[in-house]
Formats: sequence, C-alpha cells, structure tokens
Amino acid sequence: MRPLLPTTLTLIVALLLASALPSAAQPSAPQAGSTPQAAQPAASRAVDELIRADVEQLRATGDLELDGVMIASRNLLPRIYEARAFTPTWRNQAQIDALLETIDESYKEGLDPSDYHIDQVRAARAAYANVDALPAAERAALDVMLTDSVIRLGYHLRFGKVDPVALNPNWNLKQDLMGRDPAVTIQRAIDAPSMREFADSAIPRVFLYQRFKEALARYRELGAAGGWPALPTGPTLKPGMTDTRVPNLAERLAITGDIGRESAAAATTSYSGAVVDGVKHFQDRHGLSADGALGPGTLAALNVPVETRIEQIRANLERARWVFYDPESEFLVVNIAGFKVYLVRRGEVVWRSRVQVGRPYRQTPIFASTLSYLVFNPTWTVPPTILRQDYLPQLKRNPHYLAEHNIDVLDRAGKPVEQASIDWSSARSLQYQLVQRPGPTNALGRVKFMFPNEYFVYLHDTPSRDLFDKESRAFSSGCIRVENPLELADVVLGDKWPREKIDALIAAGRTQTVILDKPIAVKLLYWTAEVDAAGRVSFFPDVYSRDDELINALAQPFMPTEDL
Repeated sequence: MRPLLPTTLTLIVALLLASALPSAAQPSAPQAGSTPQAAQPAASRAVDELIRADVEQLRATGDLELDGVMIASRNLLPRIYEARAFTPTWRNQAQIDALLETIDESYKEGLDPSDYHIDQVRAARAAYANVDALPAAERAALDVMLTDSVIRLGYHLRFGKVDPVALNPNWNLKQDLMGRDPAVTIQRAIDAPSMREFADSAIPRVFLYQRFKEALARYRELGAAGGWPALPTGPTLKPGMTDTRVPNLAERLAITGDIGRESAAAATTSYSGAVVDGVKHFQDRHGLSADGALGPGTLAALNVPVETRIEQIRANLERARWVFYDPESEFLVVNIAGFKVYLVRRGEVVWRSRVQVGRPYRQTPIFASTLSYLVFNPTWTVPPTILRQDYLPQLKRNPHYLAEHNIDVLDRAGKPVEQASIDWSSARSLQYQLVQRPGPTNALGRVKFMFPNEYFVYLHDTPSRDLFDKESRAFSSGCIRVENPLELADVVLGDKWPREKIDALIAAGRTQTVILDKPIAVKLLYWTAEVDAAGRVSFFPDVYSRDDELINALAQPFMPTEDL
C-alpha cells in the first residue's frame, strides 16, 4: 500500500528513483491528447516511474491500494497509462474541478458519489494548487486515484452500478460502447473542457431517462420538506360519506400534486368534489382502480413513505441505465410491472395499451429482440411446459377437453392423431403436439406479434378480455396479452395495411403472415415507476418482488468487475 500523502520515506524514494534514471532516458510519446516535453525533468521521470510501478502491480496482481483507496480499474487504467508512456494525465485544478462537478452530478443520477473517491478528489483539488511542487510519490498516487475515479464514474453512468446478470442470469440486453475504445473515451473525458458535457454527449439517453432524473429531484425535495404524514386507518371511505380524515387526506394529496393547494385548504369532513377527484388521480398513477373509494389498498399506497418512493425511483433509474444508452428512433417497450406496452417514435409515445403478463410463478422474462412479422388468425401450438403442467391434468379429468377448445393432436410428422387413441396418463403423451385452430377462442386471439427469442414469448391478442380491468394483470404463462392488438397492428404496419384491410383479413378467418418493411426494436423491461410527459410520476406494485434486491445492491460499496 502506497500513501497518497507525502512522507519522508516517499521523498527519499522519489529522489533515489530520480537519480537512478539515465539522463538520456525519455518516455515514448504520450497519446490521447497529452503533450510530450522535449527534455523531461528528473522529478517528472520519477513520477512516471512510480505510475509505471503501480500499473505493473495492477497488471500482475489485480490489486492496488493507495492509502486505503482501492484502485478498481484493472484493465482500462493500465491501458490509459501505457498509451501515455506512464506520464501523468492530471495537470491542474481545472481538470479536477470538472471531475468534481461530474461526481456531484452523479447524485442527481441516483448514484453514490462516495463510490468515486469523492473525499480524496476534493483533497487532490487542493493539492493541485501547485502541482509541480508535489512530491513525486504523492503526485503519482493522486494521478492514479483520479483516473480510477473517472473510470468508475464513467462505467456506472454508461452501464449502471449493478450488474443485471447478477440479478437475472437470463439477461440478454447488450452492454457495449458501440465500437468505441473505452480507454480512449476516458482519456478524452479527462482532457475535455467540461467533463459533464462530454459525458452527456458520449452517453446519449432517451427522454424517459431524463424524466426519471427530474422525478428523483422532485421527490428528494419532498423528502427534504418532511415528506407526508401517514393517514390513520379506518373504514372504507366512499364518495358522499363524512369522515374526520378528509382534511388530512386532502393535505396528503396536495403534497404530491394530486389536488391543488386551494382545494386542500377548502376541504371539510365531507368526502366529495376535488378530494374524490384527487384520490382517483392518485389511484390512476399507482395502478389502482380509479373508483375514488379510500379502501385498504389505496390507503396503503398513500402511506408509503417518501424515502421508499425515492429509493424506488433510484432503482428504476438504474434499470434505465441498463437499457437506454442507444436511443432508437422507434421501439416498443413492455413495462411488465406496470402492465403496459408503449410504442415510441422519435422521442414521443405514439401508442399505448394495457397488457397482461406472466404469473409470478411463470414470470415474463426481461430481454430485447426485434419485432419482424405479424400473424393474423394464428394457430397456437401448446408449449411443452404448458402441455405438461396445465393440459395433461385437464385431459386426465376430461378426455373431451381438446375437442371443446378446438385443439388438434399431431404426431411428430405433423399428421393428425385420433384423440381417443391416446392414453394421456402415459409419459408417451408428451410426444404429441397440441395445435389450436384459429378462431375467436384461440389463446392468441386474432393476431400475434413475433420477435425471435429463446423463451417463446411474444405479444398477442387474447379472448380473456375481462382480465384487462383487473388492477394486477399477471395472468399469462409468460407471453404478453395486449388489450388493443389490432390498433398496434395498424400502427406498426403503416399505410400499406389500413385498418379496413386488417379487419377484412380477420373476418376471412385465414391465417396470414405479414413481414414488416422495417423491423422494430422490442424491449421487455421491469419498471415499478414511470414518468409521463407532464412529469406525473406513477408507481406500480412490485409484482415479481425485484425492487428490494436491486435497492440493496445499489447500497453496497463499489465492487470491481472484469470489464474495468
């Protein structure tokens, strides 16, 4: 462990290293924006040699500690200094001011500035008032620490602090720099006049990410102002009733903007008017039935502390960092926790619909793919898991179940099999394919939207229309059931397929595949918070219980990764 601060020993070491260097020794020309000196002073060569020793230790052992500060970057940091012939990359206070500004900004991103050596960076800023007078050992250690700070921060801003694969081994969304060399990018960030502006340009975000940032700032302001008081329990309050809790309820709604301050001030014990409207607004943005009744579910949502909501927003900002780093002009997003699907074009939500998703024990997976074609009047081949877990128990109880649901049985060659000849209690029954014919009772409804994936998951219509009115819509076996699928078909197919043509095809009853002229990116994501264009924040139940694990991971100290 080498100290960051000067000591007698480090001064002696620096002088010995300086005197040991041959007078003709010169480093190779630094790269990535640095300027080599024609004749490098001995003190400067001592700094270079100390940095080289640190880099070699990092390369050899994977560990480097400087005065209790663990250097996390085992790959990028050595590459940066090797490209510079180990010359220092930090030269003045202005550079460190830019770093401090970016670290401070990370708090607004929901990140923890302490992960980026914030205290040591502030101390370095003071030390660099007269950088050339710093002892070689101190300057070398500070330079390495500052570079490690930028790498840590850049990695988190680009990819997030928490590894999504650690939370979900099936994660398949790519995380890369789109062909950019990360070592070159970090060096350019250090040399940029404004590191924060460089980060903004180097890490593009879609508008949804910025909305999360703004929501986090607002809820932190609410927290700093004291948040909101918890409402007492009581019988379900319905419009037209009288209750002493109404004025407190009105004040609670005003704090989060569900009603205006004037309406809250005018509230009496009568539960009516603006207060009822405010409860409906609150219910709508919390995924609850907007009936205006103050029941146990609505009361529980009202009493969630502001601190919990802040952490919920931070968790969803992290999720956004995992996926929103390469904004496409058009993409389809399924919010599994919010039971919604959106089509985004050029920064605007142009279409939305409610959806049903997988049950908690058959969760809809999180992944990205590309929507490439639609199938109208589709058949449905029962997946092996559903055949084994759902259909075989039904068939053992009711041998006529398949006929009642317009399902044919096919052998491995695709030929029909007489159902009465099959012993459904036998293991051999799993060799057959069950295929449901097109029609109004087909499990996929009238259209399915296909994007290749290993999970056999896609978007589709459904005959189970009544389930869309439920608050929690986790009913499927993993696929996404869309409430208004023909609207989506109309939007993605464009002018070549007007709605009249789609309706005629549906009415004809024949199965037809339609290839999209331009495939559309699809992201199946899990957000328990969203923010609309007006800044309205919506919170959704954590149907798959994933928030706590992510929030706990965000609170952990920085951990080095192989990518760094």
